[in-house]
Amino acid sequence: MSVGTMGSEGLRNAMVDRLAADHAAKGLTLRPEVEAAMRAVPRELFTPGLPLEQAYENEAVLKKLRGEEAVSSVSAPFLIAEMLGQAADALGSLAGRHALEIGSGGYNASLLRELVGPSGSVTTVDIDPEVTDRAAACLAAAGYNDVTVVCADAEHPIAPARRYDLIIVTAGAWDIPPAWRDQLTDGGVLVVPLRTFGITKSWALRRRGDRLVSESSRQCGFVSVQGDGAQQVRYVDIADGVHLRLDEGQQIDPTVLDGLLAHPREEAWAGASLPPRTVLIDLNLWLATRLTREAGEFVVLTAQKTAIESGIVAPSWQFGTPATLHDGTFAYRSALRWTDRRFDLGAYAHGAEAAAAAGRMVEHMRAWVDAGGPPPVLHVLPTHAPDGDLPDGAVLDKRHSRLVLAFTSKEKGTP
Repeated sequence: MSVGTMGSEGLRNAMVDRLAADHAAKGLTLRPEVEAAMRAVPRELFTPGLPLEQAYENEAVLKKLRGEEAVSSVSAPFLIAEMLGQAADALGSLAGRHALEIGSGGYNASLLRELVGPSGSVTTVDIDPEVTDRAAACLAAAGYNDVTVVCADAEHPIAPARRYDLIIVTAGAWDIPPAWRDQLTDGGVLVVPLRTFGITKSWALRRRGDRLVSESSRQCGFVSVQGDGAQQVRYVDIADGVHLRLDEGQQIDPTVLDGLLAHPREEAWAGASLPPRTVLIDLNLWLATRLTREAGEFVVLTAQKTAIESGIVAPSWQFGTPATLHDGTFAYRSALRWTDRRFDLGAYAHGAEAAAAAGRMVEHMRAWVDAGGPPPVLHVLPTHAPDGDLPDGAVLDKRHSRLVLAFTSKEKGTP
């Protein structure tokens, strides 16, 4: 039977089969209860107006645009499955739990309703009344009449006296407002796509008193949080189709970028031989924490496909590559160099000190490989936390919180 002749159940099961294979390729396991929920909920009921086949594609759909920027969507199934898996892994089980979803669309709330079961509860909130109206209608059409839908800015408490075992955020956040921590039970879990150093990961954070500590993280991408928690990302053009993404209040004089990529390119390689499953977003955060301690500015390079195909740049990932800018020299993590089914890590650089800059970046890559490719651990503390109370790591001060990113060697067990 072709995709074009499949019904809802067949398309749904085919989608979940693909998700299970995608998890396995990443070295993950699709939890049985998450798989069962995704096989049970008809996604097409949450994507009204779309063709049936499109409802089951593994990508975000029903995007609402403001100009060229997406401000809401029904999230991609693989992201939903991974984040629900993070929540279930951290809590052991979601059965009987009380969950708050921030960023509504209806579909994820229905999956949560399946997972928490009859003794649990689900509240879903969004700042946009058009989104909550659609979510409420879709949930009713699917028979999930006991999900509470709220239209509010979730930067602030939804129900001040209420506590949740799980808060799951389906929008890209720049900070953790106090309301998210305070609405968690002690030991409760916040799953949130959080941007640090311009790089977004989905973090599963457990509440321990007045702080949160991560238990897992995954690569992800979401539309940005709106309302009082919004934080704008700025872009500066470095060449036609090549941009620097600026975050954390960064300011760069565009004139220092003029003609920078016209300088000859120097390159350096780590001499590594790594398997395909290596989690390179962990390397990106390692580079961010190390390079920000050095002279110059840590930035994120993005590039359009045409700029990559023409050879202007060759970044590790077109949507976000670690880079540095210092005294007229620009360096960035390069595309991988493959030999058979393993790869090496490299850096490209342009400018007066290009060879040295590429070499320094590669030294940090070698250090990560030598440490066993460790993942980061994220600590979230209140803004008033004194320096002496912070764990060892790279400190990033936000509006509401102090973030500390730490790495521990997998092999040696040392920072």
